Amino acid sequence: MTAHRTSTGITAPRGLWCGYLDDHLGEEDALLGARALSAEFGCTPVQPTTGAMLRFLATTLRARAVVEIGTGTGVSGQWLLRGMAGEGVLTSIDVEPEHQRAARSGFLAAGHSPSRLRLINGRALDVLPRLADGIYDLVFADAFVAEYPRYLCEAVRLLRPGGVLALSGVLDTDGLDVPVRGPEAAALREVLRLAAEDERLVPLPVSVGDDLLIAARAAG
Repeated sequence: MTAHRTSTGITAPRGLWCGYLDDHLGEEDALLGARALSAEFGCTPVQPTTGAMLRFLATTLRARAVVEIGTGTGVSGQWLLRGMAGEGVLTSIDVEPEHQRAARSGFLAAGHSPSRLRLINGRALDVLPRLADGIYDLVFADAFVAEYPRYLCEAVRLLRPGGVLALSGVLDTDGLDVPVRGPEAAALREVLRLAAEDERLVPLPVSVGDDLLIAARAAG
């Protein structure tokens, strides 16, 4: 377990800090409701620390156009909307229509206008090629890990210069330090390689919450 040194010199496990942060990051009733529904639907929502990072990125980018791959019951979407510009539109893709119906109810309960929601039911790899080039501020994926390398390739096309891709769970794997044993481990290795080698991207692993790989689309 990774440890972090405090200002007092005491070393504390990373998991302890993440748990502390999760307990102290405010989630409103609609967000808590979406999180509770995720268990009923068999979804695994992002942790509050990951949600806070998504909100931070959306706020920093002044995001008006965001793509989310994996709607779930709307936990990550609500965090994204909390950080986006007031007129910003969230395009969220999911293969499960009942998940999106639950997510829409949560978005509306949280006070977000229907005009800010563009929920698309379908496979991400079928939908992403139909989205416009170079107009999105942020692309976030928390979906089929085996498809992450292809999500990255699509995101490079979709993002404006300075836009950001965030992939959830990329570092949270026991397979990175052992021989590849399955398609998900292979995909994680591949997406890390692609991000590192693509001159259009500036990648950064962020070891908080669900362990993100974020990558900015370079200008030019």
